[in-house]
Amino acid sequence: MTTFDDRERAFETQFAREEDLAFRVTARRNKLVAHWAAGLMKLTPEEADGYAKAVVQADFEVAGDEDVIRKLIGDLTAAGVDIDETAVRRALDEQATEALRQLKAG
Repeated sequence: MTTFDDRERAFETQFAREEDLAFRVTARRNKLVAHWAAGLMKLTPEEADGYAKAVVQADFEVAGDEDVIRKLIGDLTAAGVDIDETAVRRALDEQATEALRQLKAG
């Protein structure tokens, strides 16, 4: 029975590690994509940092990426940037890859 318990604990530990990494990748991705959007909106570095916090916070509204996409499109459109949902989703994918690379690099 102890072998089974050890194995179960190992699976639970691995699951917890993977969930933690996924959460950190998403948060980092949101920060990176917010800075990308801030560049398009020509925000100052200070404004970009504040905007990044707002985008990360927006991700907690509903499960999934739709809340972040909605915020980015709304803010970019309001700032006069001509952008569509496909471009925002592509940026999210690109920044997710970068976020994972950064986190694995340490």
